[in-house]
Amino acid sequence: MSGMSRVALVTGGNRGIGLATARRLAGAGHRVAITYRSDPPADAGEILCVKCDVTDADSVEAAVEEVTEKLGAVEILVSNAGITRDKLLLRMTDEDFSSVLDANLTGGFRIARQVARSMTRQRWGRIVFISSVSGIGGQAGQANYSASKAGLIGLARSMAKEFASRNITVNVVAPGPIETDMLGALNEEQLGAIVDQVPMGRVGSPDELAAAVEFLTSEDAGYVTGVVLSVDGGISMG
Repeated sequence: MSGMSRVALVTGGNRGIGLATARRLAGAGHRVAITYRSDPPADAGEILCVKCDVTDADSVEAAVEEVTEKLGAVEILVSNAGITRDKLLLRMTDEDFSSVLDANLTGGFRIARQVARSMTRQRWGRIVFISSVSGIGGQAGQANYSASKAGLIGLARSMAKEFASRNITVNVVAPGPIETDMLGALNEEQLGAIVDQVPMGRVGSPDELAAAVEFLTSEDAGYVTGVVLSVDGGISMG
């Protein structure tokens, strides 16, 4: 893909999808920063690691300031930070629900609002929110997570309309089952049940997901905005 070196920020970049995406963007020649909540990755290489809690507006502001100071104004944002607190609805507390929405949805809003200012001034930007197939089709035991991930689609499309005239694109990538720590915690039977739902009969790799993000953040994707791109082996076809 043709392009120039940009400043990219990936939230929740300490492992899994976030780290694979950060490495992919670094490989494309971008100056990349990641945020982490508790521990930075052991093998970040050239990637700048910044501590940030997306549920805290001051922490978000400080993290973006640090990235701007060390690398330059953020031009590419991949909003990936998120948590799960899976429970059946009748057992789910208000706090189970609101904490997941705060981290996954409001956290995405906070970081996007923080970087959109400089993108608007520069009249160039790429924002990608990492949603989930659960946000499209729902998932038993994940009312909070599914609601937060569905909310990102509405947020992204509203932003896509607001910022289109400033040459800023806003898109969503919705992963299906991807080979991460979260999936690794399942037993063989649980994993088998998930794979059975995937038309392609396997889980995806973090790098396959990162490749989709790389395209949407590239110069070549300047006419793609407000899109939800499912990277899920066909699950969301229904």
